[in-house]
Amino acid sequence: MAVQLLTQGEGYGIIIGLSILFCLIIVAAVYIQKRYLSEDSDESEMFMVANRSVGTGLTASAVFSSWMWINESVFSAAYTYKWGIALPIWWASGLSFQIALMAVLGIVAKLRVPYAHTSLEIMKIRYGRYVHIVFIVLNLINNIFGCGSMILAGAQLVTGMTGMHVVAACILIPAGVVIYTVMGGLKATFLTDFLHTTVALILLIYFSLAVLTNEHIGGVSGLYEKVKAADVYIPGNYEGSLLTMKSRSSVLFGLVLKFGNLALVLMDTAFWQKSFASDVKATVPAYALVSVVILAVPWCTGTIIGLSARAIESTPIWFDYPNRLTLTQVNSGMVMPYVLRSLLGQGATTGLLVLVFMAITSTISSSVIAVSSIISLDFFRTYINPKASDRKTLSVSHWGVVFHGCFMAGFAIMLEYAGATNNWSTYFRPIIACPGILPIILSLLWSRQTKLAALLSPLLGLASGVTTWLCLSWKWAGVINITTTQQQLPGLYAACVSFFSPALFSVIISLVKPEKFDWREFLRIDLIEDESASSNSSSPSSLSDKEISAKHTSDPTRASNPEPILPSISAEEKGRRPSVSKHSPHIHNSQVPLDEVVHPFDEETLRHVRRWFKIASVYFVVNVLATIVLWPMPLYRDYIFTRTFFDGWVTMAIIWHFAAMFAVIVYPIFDGRHAIAKAVRGMVGEFKR
Repeated sequence: MAVQLLTQGEGYGIIIGLSILFCLIIVAAVYIQKRYLSEDSDESEMFMVANRSVGTGLTASAVFSSWMWINESVFSAAYTYKWGIALPIWWASGLSFQIALMAVLGIVAKLRVPYAHTSLEIMKIRYGRYVHIVFIVLNLINNIFGCGSMILAGAQLVTGMTGMHVVAACILIPAGVVIYTVMGGLKATFLTDFLHTTVALILLIYFSLAVLTNEHIGGVSGLYEKVKAADVYIPGNYEGSLLTMKSRSSVLFGLVLKFGNLALVLMDTAFWQKSFASDVKATVPAYALVSVVILAVPWCTGTIIGLSARAIESTPIWFDYPNRLTLTQVNSGMVMPYVLRSLLGQGATTGLLVLVFMAITSTISSSVIAVSSIISLDFFRTYINPKASDRKTLSVSHWGVVFHGCFMAGFAIMLEYAGATNNWSTYFRPIIACPGILPIILSLLWSRQTKLAALLSPLLGLASGVTTWLCLSWKWAGVINITTTQQQLPGLYAACVSFFSPALFSVIISLVKPEKFDWREFLRIDLIEDESASSNSSSPSSLSDKEISAKHTSDPTRASNPEPILPSISAEEKGRRPSVSKHSPHIHNSQVPLDEVVHPFDEETLRHVRRWFKIASVYFVVNVLATIVLWPMPLYRDYIFTRTFFDGWVTMAIIWHFAAMFAVIVYPIFDGRHAIAKAVRGMVGEFKR
């Protein structure tokens, strides 16, 4: 039986206590936002997309938090223990290119669908009901398995550390998140994401440096010598070494992870919502910045903690000496808890439990907002009550948050009793989530993808991927069960089929009966507002008076050319537009003929967005070349790290971690200094009165 690292009381105390603390923080934050910053979470636009006004710093922090799942810290250390120093780099590179791709898609969405609330709205207005329903199902499946597996991974980790019953952990972890998300909406998740990121990065750099400088490790050089001396042989690694980049298992796992994480991003409307919520000028800079610094977490933490476990596992300092970690314990993420308990004591292990709570709740908060938006907008407001008021839509969103939180707790418990682990979910998720990726990308980038292609290609891709997975699992193992279906090669081949085949199906089906989509149709997606209050409601803070004026003007020459990314506004045309007050009645694009549909942004904003689109596209190509081709691939050769090379490798990883802290902790505070100062002045003034 495994040794218990903390008591059950400590486990319950930390989870319940932190849940209550975050609820109190959000209650205070929502009050301050509403009273001093005119940001009301009792309005759907604020609840779902934060009035599309979030700046670069806070967007960067929220995006970083969204990608910093428990996998990137705790489980990267566990898999480094299994396969060596190559694993963190393949893990990190998979995170970076996804964020760079999301920068491209996010800025395209700003151009073509400026008032979208969920990615599914895009599918609905372009292809109609049936495609919309298919993508609702695909999004929900992806969200359920992604969020459910994270809750289960966290619950199993908490259970392994404290002895708390896994069912109790599955229920308590999402409970507090549901409460504070109902109160604060998406902006609340941005604020808690910042807190999560701050605490998590500080704890991770402390853990890494404290372990590295511990007398039983002896610094970077000491870690190198102890790992070299460890009696470990890794099958598939060059000479069985932990210190080589030529690691077959690391590469295969990294490829599967790239497909799986890409699916978690593009097929989860939560990641799109963060893009929709960001200010026009913040989208690309924030995503590009995070794509660079996200490398730090698996690279630094995974390398130091994972290799340190190998260095001390066979020594008396090991907490459970002379027992070594079992495969089940490693796959459950117990490597980091054992290292911290062995070298840093019980206090550090308690800190890790705080870190686990932070990482999981950040994931859950984004998930519940996303699913509640699907329930309220893509289901209720589309098929049940299309004329629902803002207040009614918001009420349904609140109930959606509660329902999804309860459902996910039950789903995680089901996975536990079905015998599923985080390792199994890692190989299963890409297969069921990848089929919708390329069809949804083509919906924004290719005007000739037809309705039938968008309907059938993801379904055919899903069927092809699942068939490949099960057939290869049976062929190479002779049986299909939880164990055989989490082998690397069947999972990788199935993920490739699920990802690429829908593009082939889509092109073939689209060419059989060609159609061409008019991009102006996307501008019919509009803001959510009560008709009764429309005359008194103000526009989102991200729109200038010029932009509002452009939106309220209906000039048919404005949208005469649908082929470019967006129609432009001439100087003469701009001069003809009347000045419109921000309190003027809102004219919906859905209420006018297509030739009179206008874009809500003025020419200056459009030029700015187009420029960022070009920058984001070039940066995406550079990112892929740098993080996947030019960096790890040349190192995949018959080479074992020398002491000098290892010293530089780990030192650079630590520097990268400090850069991440500056980018997503210090910079957001600086970027939001004016709003912070305004809120402080308001509170001080009220206190004096």
